[in-house]
Amino acid sequence: MSAAKLTSLATSTLSLLLERQRLQGSHPNLHLQPISTNLHKIRDGVIILRTASDDEAAENLRAHYERLRGMFGEEEAEKAGLHPIPPRMPPSPPPPAERVPSPETTYEPYTDDPSPDPDENGILLQQRQMMDAQDAQLDHLSSSIGRQHHISLQIGDELEVHTGLLDALDTELDGTGSRISNARRKLERVAQGAKRNGSTVTIALLILILLILIVVFKT
Repeated sequence: MSAAKLTSLATSTLSLLLERQRLQGSHPNLHLQPISTNLHKIRDGVIILRTASDDEAAENLRAHYERLRGMFGEEEAEKAGLHPIPPRMPPSPPPPAERVPSPETTYEPYTDDPSPDPDENGILLQQRQMMDAQDAQLDHLSSSIGRQHHISLQIGDELEVHTGLLDALDTELDGTGSRISNARRKLERVAQGAKRNGSTVTIALLILILLILIVVFKT
């Protein structure tokens, strides 16, 4: 895997780690497997770049790997087999060889500022552009997290307001239910009284009607 792809993979892994740190309290195993897989790929890629003698790119990615491994946590990293990558030791300089100048040797003028290698400049420029792009992505991710935090606070405030309204509605419903129960009990008592005194009322009405008829016929 090339250095550019490894850098892109490190950027996506950083996004997963930031989201995992933000939600670790409620989701302790969030993104655990993809983060572990990405870190294994980055570690293998650093070792391959070292084998290909791309020391500067390998050292930059090694620093990214160690930073991401620290964010992942030492305990989780050890469980996943993500061991640290030791920095490459500089090679020991070879012993100076005796040189016997020949009479025909031509010497070039000494300069303190040798001309830079164009390939090395291109690699440094590419790495600088990659790091700038990564910083821009981190800034964008940070602003997105800030917006999400602000939205979550607004949602929390709205939930508190809705909870208060629901509590007030429950109180009103309880009061209405108790009033309906009292009215039902009163109606039941009236109905029971009417059943017990129904015959007495009927007899009294008949007597009243009879007295009215007697008075009418006598007159």
